[in-house]
Amino acid sequence: MKNAVLSAAAALMLLSCNQNQIMNTLNLIQEWDKTFPLSESVNHRKVTFDNQFGLTLVADLYWPKEIAGQAEIAGQAGNDVPPVASGNDVLVASGNDVLVTPCNDATVTSGNDATVTSGNDALVTPGLTGRLLPAIAVSGTFGAVKEQSSGLYAMRLAERGFVTLAFDPSYTGESSGQPRRTASPDINTEDFLAAVDFLSKQENVDAERIGIIGICGWGGIALNAAAADTRIKATLVSTMYDMTRNSGNGYFDSADNEQARHAMREALSSQRLQDPSAMLGGVVNPLPEDAPQFVKDYYDYYITPRGYHPRSGNSNDGWRTIGIQAYNNARFLYYINEIRSAVLVLHGENAHSRYMGEAAFHYMVDGKAEGYTNVVKPNPVPENKELYIVPGASHCDLYDGGWTGPEGTGEPKNLIPFDKIETFFKTYLK
Repeated sequence: MKNAVLSAAAALMLLSCNQNQIMNTLNLIQEWDKTFPLSESVNHRKVTFDNQFGLTLVADLYWPKEIAGQAEIAGQAGNDVPPVASGNDVLVASGNDVLVTPCNDATVTSGNDATVTSGNDALVTPGLTGRLLPAIAVSGTFGAVKEQSSGLYAMRLAERGFVTLAFDPSYTGESSGQPRRTASPDINTEDFLAAVDFLSKQENVDAERIGIIGICGWGGIALNAAAADTRIKATLVSTMYDMTRNSGNGYFDSADNEQARHAMREALSSQRLQDPSAMLGGVVNPLPEDAPQFVKDYYDYYITPRGYHPRSGNSNDGWRTIGIQAYNNARFLYYINEIRSAVLVLHGENAHSRYMGEAAFHYMVDGKAEGYTNVVKPNPVPENKELYIVPGASHCDLYDGGWTGPEGTGEPKNLIPFDKIETFFKTYLK
């Protein structure tokens, strides 16, 4: 038994040391640099994981400090911890739901309440006594980073009792991948599946209770992931874009014809030879006076102090011009009518993108919808699917809840219905 514990601890130590090496190689930012303050009710640390395309993704892991009166064991092991040796490369330690994985020069004090007392690379992953928690992977918006909307959703849900993971997709933010600011339907779907892999292996997570959240363009990607992976038990799609529909048809399907798509293909084909590294540009800046309201809303979120972040493509130079070419000829929601797990499609009443969310919902449930040329069988489990329209909300209001004044001033409108979201996940991740 003792050898088995030591072997397992050695493997865990190797994983944690490798993760530290990866994080150093990627030169990650360790200080808090989100567009929102850290909640005092949650713990947080930066983590990495690999997808099946060999890319390393960087994420923020959040977990609650206290659940239903059960206090966190803050860096301590429980009563069943075996004696632990100290010194270089010390192997060891587990107890209750706590994992203490020191490496390099860490010193560990043994006893009933073993704690890491020193060490350069010691990694302590506290858990909660006697509890395995439901977990949620979050990504979006499309072209943003985890320091923006996805991190906010993750942190708020960690406050409500979930282990959450907000990740930077491949080729963006702090995650790996060259050339930068590249997107692909298959790689982005795999990013979600790899996040589920990571969460499934966490010591304080119940692998049978994992959900996902996709915001904006990552809403469509979340549906595609839910159709592919039955480990995903519940999916929230917030203020969604179907990026394949938008890329192939233009906004509001205004370019849904062969001539327009041919012209776009000609331009992108030429661009690949002229300058494949050219950037498309983020949200338009400066803002034209006659810009549509949804463009003004994008500007207000991505460019002003409300939501600007230096690593966000949308806040700066955007995608590579040919970086999302793969989305133009793909329609990747074909099998969402076969999703048996629970889905909540959340959209703002006044969102310009509402038509994409409503159509995806009806295609998923009814097997047919406006904007979808295919007609397929209705969903076999429609009773756990819901479309919820948030009164008065715009597209960007569901990024951060919205504000009464420009640039994040005035009073918060709090339009993200976190109570409903919590109820949804607690109902279907039980």
